[in-house]
Amino acid sequence: MTKTADTSDSTSVSDRPVSDRSVSDRPWEELERLAEAGDPQQLGEYVSGLSSCDQALALSRLDERLRASVLSGLDADDAAELIGHLPESQAARAIALLTPDDAAAIVHELPSDEQADVLGDLSTDQAEAILEALPVDEADAARQLSSYDDNVAGGMMVTEMLRFTPEMTVADVIAELNAGAEIYSDFDVRYAYVCETDGKLVGVLPMQNLLFVKRAAKLADLMIQNPLAVSDTTELDELIDFFESHAFVGVPVVDETGLLKGVLHREAVSYEETRAAESDYLKSQGIVGGEELRSMPLWLRARRRLSWLSINILLNIGAAGVIAYFQDTLQSVIALAVFLPIISDMSGCSGNQAVAVSMRELSLGLVRPSEMMRVWWKEVSVGMINGAVLGLLVALLAVVFDGNYYLGLVVGLALLINTIVAVSIGGVVPLLMKRFGFDPAVASGPLLTTVTDMCGFFLVLGLATMLLSKLV
Repeated sequence: MTKTADTSDSTSVSDRPVSDRSVSDRPWEELERLAEAGDPQQLGEYVSGLSSCDQALALSRLDERLRASVLSGLDADDAAELIGHLPESQAARAIALLTPDDAAAIVHELPSDEQADVLGDLSTDQAEAILEALPVDEADAARQLSSYDDNVAGGMMVTEMLRFTPEMTVADVIAELNAGAEIYSDFDVRYAYVCETDGKLVGVLPMQNLLFVKRAAKLADLMIQNPLAVSDTTELDELIDFFESHAFVGVPVVDETGLLKGVLHREAVSYEETRAAESDYLKSQGIVGGEELRSMPLWLRARRRLSWLSINILLNIGAAGVIAYFQDTLQSVIALAVFLPIISDMSGCSGNQAVAVSMRELSLGLVRPSEMMRVWWKEVSVGMINGAVLGLLVALLAVVFDGNYYLGLVVGLALLINTIVAVSIGGVVPLLMKRFGFDPAVASGPLLTTVTDMCGFFLVLGLATMLLSKLV
């Protein structure tokens, strides 16, 4: 923590070393000043004094020119640390502002999984230009990792790992570790992986096993043979299940021939699970693409939101049409206007609960898209109970409000039926969307909202029309 400047001192704040100045509530302003001053040492000291949250905040608030100036003004390892605190899409945009050589120097300092994430979010031309500036072996490895989808083991694994052969002795391993100490310092060294000369995984070696054995002992005698591993194409849902079933901090990743490709850490799976849940939530709220940051270009953000809102407003014309059709009934019994939003909102809430359960079960692999009838009956059972309770409550409210028992009957029965309709749609539509290859997180929300509104309005106004003589 840096010290707060003493205002009684005649020395101005800007003349003091960075380490003597407090971290501002607006760190991007100080970052901008230092970037324009062009002093790499002071810039590095200031950035290193910020928390990871403040680093991301400060960099995201700068305009593109200054963002590039900050990254190019820092040492590559400091810039890589700063990039590592940003969301992936924001990190990619920051890297894209740099020259290929400057970008390659920063990418070189990133862990292999972060390299793949950043390069994967760049355009093909930008990524290739950076890869051309990297060492050949590193570029090849980055291309291979970038070829995997984000939600499979290959897309989440790291390639930095200790790898030895079965014939090596403990003395050989210690010598290798001493010789490559600088390289291995950033690795997770709790486990080493034992492979044949062709790269096939044959064992896992807990590094603590090297402590109390003779230097001449071979790894083949110390390793855990036939270790558990996951395929590089294993998807996120299966990986979540794997780590829930096994208390491992990491697991080796192999291809279809058994060649060791990398190591998948538990924290990487947890991160990807959280990110997938956040993406699904944003999609369900109409954020196309599942991600938005306010540092993104204005027109991109507006276009993504508008594409969803435009469809939604067209769908809502149907709900408005129902009200227009029954406008005479609504004018005759104006009290109905009080209860229309209640019916719509309560049914929508019930439907959203059903959507959430279906999305969760789909993500966990607990339900198949073909099981729509099973899901429908499960939801109808809940909908009848909750709809009856909610219908009774709103019916009592209507009687107290207007003194007319028939008004209570209309709104209570409408809410009961509409709740059943809402949970049916909410439970089944995600499965239906999944079955036909659409994203259930995007499609379920607008469809549910529109249908429950239309159905709710129709039920209230239709029943009221049938009983109009009793309501006026």
